[in-house]
Amino acid sequence: MPDSGTVSLDSASIETRGSWIAAVLALAILAVGYGAPLVAVVGLEPIQRSLHSDRSVVALAGAIAWVGTGVGGILMGWVAERIGIRATTSIGAVATAAGLALAAAGGVWALYIGHGLLIGLIGNGALYAPLLVYVSRWFDRRRGTALALISSGQYIAGIVWPTFFEWGIARYGWQATMAGFGAATLLLILPISLFFLAAAPEPVVRPVGHAAAVQTPRVLGLAPNVVQAMLCLASFLCCVPMSLPATHLVAFCTDLGIAPQQGAAMLSVLLACAFVSRQFWGWMGDRYGGLRALFLGTVCMVLAIAAFTMTKNEAGLFAVSAAYGLGFAGIIPSYALTVRDLFPSYEASWRIPTLLFSAMTGMAFGSWFAGALYDHFGYYAPAFGAGVLFGFGNLVVVGALLLRQRGQGPGQRQLVLVNGD
Repeated sequence: MPDSGTVSLDSASIETRGSWIAAVLALAILAVGYGAPLVAVVGLEPIQRSLHSDRSVVALAGAIAWVGTGVGGILMGWVAERIGIRATTSIGAVATAAGLALAAAGGVWALYIGHGLLIGLIGNGALYAPLLVYVSRWFDRRRGTALALISSGQYIAGIVWPTFFEWGIARYGWQATMAGFGAATLLLILPISLFFLAAAPEPVVRPVGHAAAVQTPRVLGLAPNVVQAMLCLASFLCCVPMSLPATHLVAFCTDLGIAPQQGAAMLSVLLACAFVSRQFWGWMGDRYGGLRALFLGTVCMVLAIAAFTMTKNEAGLFAVSAAYGLGFAGIIPSYALTVRDLFPSYEASWRIPTLLFSAMTGMAFGSWFAGALYDHFGYYAPAFGAGVLFGFGNLVVVGALLLRQRGQGPGQRQLVLVNGD
């Protein structure tokens, strides 16, 4: 029996074949769940015409879906710790389907409630953050690679679904396409959630006894919550520019005289490149740490955002979209990996969702802000220019953390197992 204030962990890796099965199942769930908000992205113009509204009004639906996902991640992360991952992801599937059905009913408020409350808060909120924490507990050696893999569910959704949505909207209308994908969500996610997800094996460790009372853990020489706050700020700043191509690329192409089908294909190319490169960024995070991967990924993203402002032809936009996908793909999993690098496992259930909430808020603000700037100026160049400035702000914050990390080893904490949980 270890003394209080020590660590008792088996030196053998917890990674098994089951770890990768869990990661692949999580990837499949997210590849479907992240398709739900994309119907409004692909159908931005027809929905705008149908509702007789401004573009920023429709873009706000996607924005509040991101905010809802962020808030829901905190709430549903807490729920998942108590009722388990199977029940939590099942709730997410049902809520996402209900949100799509409500949004398809027509009307601005139905669109907002369907996306913000059901698709975002209860739907994807129950999928992304809980599954990220869940999979992180299956891995200790290749955690960055695994987190990069499951985070690619968003990009698989972007590769697979936009072309289908564009076809469905053109043939049946945006409302039928939205409702139909809601039914598909139930059919695809529920069986995986109910019958195949298993409990994660990693023990949760907590400070106990006298050591818990006297220890003053520091992270990068700062109080842990100060580092958490800096990471949250950085995630907001980087996700504002990140949201621009993801939300407005199809509409941006249409304004330049490029067919919507080509815009949807461009979005698929962007996300396909992101999927491929994300595995590289996961490897980089495992080898060099989450903070370094995060900084380099943001540099690449800022350069690509700047290139969007200087590119007007179809071939050039395909090339810039591909470069953007290759560069920004590792940013979000690098945040999760950084949390696991710097903080103990038992704090992941609230630290990762809180960080993701800041990121989703940035995505939401960026999506809405770009639409508002477009409505004011009549073109997208000011929005992309603002995105570059936000990206530089992120580099300042992450760079400050990197400078503190230089020369420091991993923080030492006095931890023990609690009933093997």
